[in-house]
Amino acid sequence: MKLSMTLLVRYLFFFHALLLAVFGAASSLRVDPNPGLNMIYKVYAILMFGDALVMLLCGLLLNRKFSGIFWIAVTILSLNIILTIFDQFGLIDLFFVLLNSSTLGLLLILRKEFLPQ
Repeated sequence: MKLSMTLLVRYLFFFHALLLAVFGAASSLRVDPNPGLNMIYKVYAILMFGDALVMLLCGLLLNRKFSGIFWIAVTILSLNIILTIFDQFGLIDLFFVLLNSSTLGLLLILRKEFLPQ
């Protein structure tokens, strides 16, 4: 079975959504003796779940009919890259930046497939 590049982009968005949902669940289950930090972890979880929802919607709705979704996808991927770089940076952050960058690069290379002519 041959995997088209546009389908690969969709699957990358679904992979993003899955990863963010897992990290969101892990963050929401994290417990710290400091109650202030527990609230911060809950906020992180909500933000990750929101990002996962946007990634899922981008993967589902990305086609020529909804050209606005293309620009939303470009914006959210760019924001993910920029915000990850300006936070504390570790190995998971590097993986996340590379994943977002590769998805953004493929999306921009294949923009003629997703934008109306």
